[in-house]
Amino acid sequence: MGLYLCVFDGEDELEGVEVGRYGDFGLFRDTVRDRLERGVPGARFPVLMKHSDCDGVWSPEEAEALREELAIIAGELAQEPPMPLPEGWKRSVARTLGLSPANLLDCFFDVDGEPLVDRLRGLCSCAAQRRLPILFQ
Repeated sequence: MGLYLCVFDGEDELEGVEVGRYGDFGLFRDTVRDRLERGVPGARFPVLMKHSDCDGVWSPEEAEALREELAIIAGELAQEPPMPLPEGWKRSVARTLGLSPANLLDCFFDVDGEPLVDRLRGLCSCAAQRRLPILFQ
């Protein structure tokens, strides 16, 4: 099952990120926990790590805090060596688009091959500015 994160204003979708499968989002969070939080989920990045992906919503306030967490995460993951891309859609997208991760941050991208953390930060900016929640779908 895929994970789609989005911001709606009434019936209008303002922004959305097709992350991939829930497991792909889980791998991203596991990597943050293992590499940046010394194995303690939420020790440094509580908005990202302590939010259940089945909870359904990040509030506008949480979106603002998440955007700040993601900025730190991006800087730190960019200093880590890349990991092998898992079999499946990620390898296929990387091959099709000629993506070759130079660092760990580059290993995380959405289904269109766009950098995942950048896309999530944009989503957070939209939610915070418009005072709307980020929905999990």
